[in-house]
Amino acid sequence: MTTSKETNWMDHPEIRRLLHEINKLSVNERITLVKGLIPGIADELPDDEYERFVGTVKLKGERYHEAQHSPGSGRAERKIPGEREVEGR
Repeated sequence: MTTSKETNWMDHPEIRRLLHEINKLSVNERITLVKGLIPGIADELPDDEYERFVGTVKLKGERYHEAQHSPGSGRAERKIPGEREVEGR
């Protein structure tokens, strides 16, 4: 998890603690947790922002898999854009 000016206001230590605890759950439990969060997120975002959110989650997974399959190659060698590129950071 990285920080940026957009996320500086968040309680990063608490988020990291929650992630650490959540990652102790089985993969099926974590998937259920994510699915349980979706309705609340969808309710609070306009349709276009929700679609961007879904795209960001998909991109995060693709980027992670790409990094796993090419260890040591670094960001510059990857084909899938990262959040920084997508957001123009």
